[in-house]
Amino acid sequence: MTMPAHDRSAPDRRRLLRVLLGAPLGVAARAVPSAMAPAAAGKLAIAVQPAGVAAAPEAPDALIRRLSADVLERIRADKDIQAGDFRKLSEFVDTVVMPHVNFQRMTALAVGRNWRSATPEQQKQLMTEFRVLLLRTYSGALGSVKDQSVRMKPLRADPADTEVIVRSEVVVPRGEPVQLDYRLEKAGESWRIYDVNVLGVWLVETYRSQFAQEVAARGIDGLIRSLADKNRSFEQPRKS
Repeated sequence: MTMPAHDRSAPDRRRLLRVLLGAPLGVAARAVPSAMAPAAAGKLAIAVQPAGVAAAPEAPDALIRRLSADVLERIRADKDIQAGDFRKLSEFVDTVVMPHVNFQRMTALAVGRNWRSATPEQQKQLMTEFRVLLLRTYSGALGSVKDQSVRMKPLRADPADTEVIVRSEVVVPRGEPVQLDYRLEKAGESWRIYDVNVLGVWLVETYRSQFAQEVAARGIDGLIRSLADKNRSFEQPRKS
């Protein structure tokens, strides 16, 4: 029996949640399927602005609108990034994305209360492996970025707020829009992202549950080893 048109996307949307927000650490990592690329690319589009360019203070929703469009344009223009070149992607993220993300806070929130008991060296290793995990997860999807666009939703915040949620959707030529929201904090006159929501599930909360289980079973060093093992698993198909 043919599925009604409005139901066909349901399995893909459920699978999208699992892929984008991370399988358990014990499960071998997989490249993001091409069908998931719109949300994967949108998730990677967490704040971009060329370093060293002075700009007037910008509302957080206006910032996300401009930067999301900029990221999609840059990905379309760079065939190496589209092909999943990890070195090129890493350079891209370091130069234009990471300056606008509070990645230490993102990692600390993902690790949860165990972050405070980690040594400075362990915290550094956790940030390094978590960053690679996110890069490896989404690098394979970027070649499918073509006709997607970002549609912003009204911002519900007071001018004096120092933390806000910016809501948006990734619009695709065929299929339902993909919910993509951001938590931002104000740092001086600028805004920085520290969490991302895909289809109603926050990245930090999802990883916090996984990381807590790993720390309970194997400690902080065990979590670091699990992250490193999962990152290495991305390379295995290339060696076969």
